[in-house]
Amino acid sequence: MKYLLHHLLSDSAKNYPDKPAVVFGNETTTYQELDDITTKLALSLIDAGIKRRDRVGIYLNKSISSVIAINAVLKAGGIYVPLDPNAPLSRLGYIILNSEIRCVLTSAKKVPNIAKMFPENNPLETIVLMDNSPVQIDDIPVNTIPWSAVNARDTARLKENIGIETDLAYILYTSGSTGDPKGVMISHLNALTFINWSHDELGIQTTDHISSHAPLHFDLSIFDIFTSIRAGATIFPVPEEFSIFPRRLIHFLQQNKITVWYSVPSVLTHMIVHGNMKSHSFPDMRLILFAGEVFPVKYLRELMEIIPKAEYFNLYGPTETNVCTFYQVKTMEPDTLKPVPIGRACKNMEVFSLDEHGNIITESGKEGELCVRGSCVAQGYWRDRQKTEIYFIRNFLLSDFDEKMYKTGDIVTRDDDGNYHLIGRRDHMIKSRGYRIEIGEIEAALLGHTAVKEVAVVAIPDEHISNRIKAFVVPMPLSKTVTKIEIEQYLSKKIPHYMIPEIIEFCTMLPKTSSGKIDRKLLSTHACLA
Repeated sequence: MKYLLHHLLSDSAKNYPDKPAVVFGNETTTYQELDDITTKLALSLIDAGIKRRDRVGIYLNKSISSVIAINAVLKAGGIYVPLDPNAPLSRLGYIILNSEIRCVLTSAKKVPNIAKMFPENNPLETIVLMDNSPVQIDDIPVNTIPWSAVNARDTARLKENIGIETDLAYILYTSGSTGDPKGVMISHLNALTFINWSHDELGIQTTDHISSHAPLHFDLSIFDIFTSIRAGATIFPVPEEFSIFPRRLIHFLQQNKITVWYSVPSVLTHMIVHGNMKSHSFPDMRLILFAGEVFPVKYLRELMEIIPKAEYFNLYGPTETNVCTFYQVKTMEPDTLKPVPIGRACKNMEVFSLDEHGNIITESGKEGELCVRGSCVAQGYWRDRQKTEIYFIRNFLLSDFDEKMYKTGDIVTRDDDGNYHLIGRRDHMIKSRGYRIEIGEIEAALLGHTAVKEVAVVAIPDEHISNRIKAFVVPMPLSKTVTKIEIEQYLSKKIPHYMIPEIIEFCTMLPKTSSGKIDRKLLSTHACLA
């Protein structure tokens, strides 16, 4: 019985021991090799003091090592916490402190960054080096486990069943409205609900070559890694530097004979617009999945013309539920401009929309907030009971027992066929390049600048990346002139690159509503008061 995520690897190692599990560049590891090395690393973590439910940071770029690290933490009974290698060090330091990470798995070249995260009182106790490169770590007073020591272990004494399905498997940190990221707590059961559905519904096969484009801190990576392992398929992590070079991405697809692709639509749009995709053929591609943002219809139509034999699925769901609805795109009318639906609920999940009075909407065309119930719903936000109680609410539609459901904040309508259509956000959260971004976090970072008096951030719709981010900035009176470059350099140390506004407009004041609030609706269509 598979009730923990790492059981998937153990099963595939038994069933497909010599089959390639992960291919990255010129490196390949089989399922048996992956199972063995993850067991060795798990034992090393346990001997280093990692106990059941301890959080372990994974500070690695996508690679075979990152897949090893994830499965090893789970085998040790721990909870893995991905640390975005491209995020500001101050943000990573906050995540480490917030989730009380005592052990980090990383590469030799990233060790100096760890020292910079904590000018004082480094909370880490153990660092595991996932490669054999030389490194100087005198600045960090921690226990260091070299990769050579991990590799030298035997695999005889690991207990396979450390934990139960309701234990947390991982915590994914997403943008937070207060200026600090918030950790979404996902259990083994939460993840397996999605993994089992995606494996069966999408027909993932042992022969599939599955690309892994999403970073580890993005929930799309769960499909890439675990659904692939469940099927005994081969994972092909996409080198991160390829993302800004569409022609290299296209070559990657062809060279590795990728059969299943999963990414945000903006990546596919990038290949269509800038990679001359229509001049290439993709005979192996059978399944294209996209999620995270609206796919511009004209580019989706063009993609379906370029790769006509593939099946296309629009997958929808916030990090708090992973994918909870899906829609197979079979045809595209030549004149339609309306985005494709987000579809209907995945099996073993239920979705419904509520009106402003909390009543379930049954009629077609009426707007309401989408809510989700079932074992896909996350456990809440890490050590943030107040925010958890706001979004993960008791299912008041059931009177006989307590059950929580998740309020997505997304406004939807339902058509006559039972498919949901996404209208927009209830709050100030936006999507850009597939990332879910809280406007409040950007504004909080901007207000931290000593020369900034007032700010407002808005989303500007863009057919390539869903939204561009625009910031209106009111400088402090009598302060020295602050420039766009200075603001960008300041933000680069505070927030991830994808959250830095692409447009910064300086104003003498911001328009206000009659209640004194910033008039964001006016700012979205007009300039501020110069």
